[in-house]
Amino acid sequence: MNYPVFFQPADAWVGDLIPYQQDGEFRLFYLHEVRGEPKPGTSWNLVTTKDLTQFQDHGVALPHGSTDEPDFNCYTGSIVVDEAGVHHLFYTGHNPANTGQDGLPLQLVMHATSTDGTGSWTKHPELTFGAPDGYESADWRDPFVFRDGTSGLWRMLLAARHTDGPERRRGVIAQCVSTDLMTWEYAEPFWDPRRYITHECPDVFEWGGWWYLVYSEFSETFTTRYRMAKSPTGPWTVPALDSIDGRAFYASKTAEWDGRRFFFGWIASKEGDSDDGAWQWAGTMAVLEARQNPDGTLAFGLADELVDSFWDEVPLALGQDMPLRMDVPDGYSSVLSAHDVPTQFYAKAVLDIAAGTTECGVLLRSSADGDRSYILRLEPHRGRLVLDRWPRATTGDAQWQVSGDVPYAVELERPCNLPPGKHTLEVVVDGDLCVAVVDRQVALSTRIYDHPTGRIGVFAGEGSVAVTSFEVRKRTTS
Repeated sequence: MNYPVFFQPADAWVGDLIPYQQDGEFRLFYLHEVRGEPKPGTSWNLVTTKDLTQFQDHGVALPHGSTDEPDFNCYTGSIVVDEAGVHHLFYTGHNPANTGQDGLPLQLVMHATSTDGTGSWTKHPELTFGAPDGYESADWRDPFVFRDGTSGLWRMLLAARHTDGPERRRGVIAQCVSTDLMTWEYAEPFWDPRRYITHECPDVFEWGGWWYLVYSEFSETFTTRYRMAKSPTGPWTVPALDSIDGRAFYASKTAEWDGRRFFFGWIASKEGDSDDGAWQWAGTMAVLEARQNPDGTLAFGLADELVDSFWDEVPLALGQDMPLRMDVPDGYSSVLSAHDVPTQFYAKAVLDIAAGTTECGVLLRSSADGDRSYILRLEPHRGRLVLDRWPRATTGDAQWQVSGDVPYAVELERPCNLPPGKHTLEVVVDGDLCVAVVDRQVALSTRIYDHPTGRIGVFAGEGSVAVTSFEVRKRTTS
C-alpha cells in the first residue's frame, strides 16, 4: 500500500499555508477550500508532520464566523509567541456582505490567542482593524508578524494597495508596529516598489547574515518570489533567479527547522482534471527545501527526508549499461524502460551534457516508442527547464491544425544554469502531481493529468549526452 507524497484533505483542497514549527514538529495551518455552492465559509485547518513524509490531519483549528460576522472567511495570516508563552494568531477577516464605501468586501486584520497553539483559539473581535486612508479597504490582508530584534518592535506586514497610481502597479507591503501585540500603529510601508498588483502572503526571515522577503504576485505571472537584504529594512535587491517555483506552486510561506528553511505552498489543480484546463485557486500541499548558496541566493529542491522515503528500486531494463551514450549531432535519440513505472515514484538522472547540445532530459509516462509523453526538457542554449507534452491539442482534423507551434507549457518555464558537464535531474511523481528539480537549485511543480501511466526514459537532441546514472525508486508499506 502506498501513502501519499503530498497532503490533501479527503473532502477539500489546500489553500494558503501558514507554517509554524515548534518542538521539532511542523504545525501546518491551511485555508480549507471547499468548492461548493453556495460557497461555504473558509476555516483554518491544521495538519502536522515530524518528518515531512507522513501527515496527520487535525481538522478545523480556527473556525470561520457566521454569515453575519466579519470573518465568514478566515484568510491568511501568521502565528507568533510572546514572552509569556501565549500564541497570537493574526488573520484576514472577510465577508462578501461586509462592504466598504467603494462597495467592495472589506478585508480586516483580526486576532485570536491560544495557550497551546493548536486548536483552542479565543477570538478577540474588539482588536479588529482595517486599512487607513490612502490604502484600498478591499486589499488589507495576510498579516505577517515578526519581532525586530534591533528596534524591539513587533512588525506586521500586510498585502495592500495604494488608492492612487496605475491600477496594475499599486501593490505595496504595508506595515504596522506594536510593542505588545495587542495595539497596532500604522507605519511607513515596509516595501513599496510600485511594481505589482499586490504582494500576497508576505514573509520575512533572517538566515546566515541575510534577510529575505518572500511574496506572491499575480501581475504578469502567478508565482512566489523573494528579495534579499542585509537588514530587515532593506534596501532589497533582486537575485538573478528570484522565483521559488513556476506557475503551479503558489502562495508559499516558510518555516525554520533545526537551521534549515522550508517553503510550504500548494500545487494548483486544473479545471476538468485536464492538462488543458485552467489553473484553479488552491490544490495540494507541497514543500520545497531552500538551501543557501555562497552568495546568499537561494536554491530550491526536494527535502532529503522525502527522497529517502523512496527505498525500493524499480528495475528499468533499459537494455544498455551505464554510462548510456546518446550521440546525435543532428538528430534525436531516446532510451526507455521496458515496462511502465508505478504511478508514484522518485527518479534521478545524471546527465553529462556536451558543449553545443540543444536539448536533453527525461520522458515521463511515455508510450513504448517515446512519442506520446510528458517531457522534462533541459535546453542549455536557452538556459531553461521546460515541461512539454505530446500530443498537444488540435484545433481540427487537418495535419496543420496540430498545435505544433506551441513550444511548451509557457507558464512553466524555469530558467537555470546549464553549462557543459554533469547535471542532475530529480523527479517525484504521485498520481497527477509532479515536482522536478535541476541540480538541487531550480524546482518545477506541475500537474500531469492526461497520461496516467507509461514508461520512463531519457533523450537527447542535436548533441551528445552521457547518462552516467539513472534510477527509479518507489516507496511501499506492507
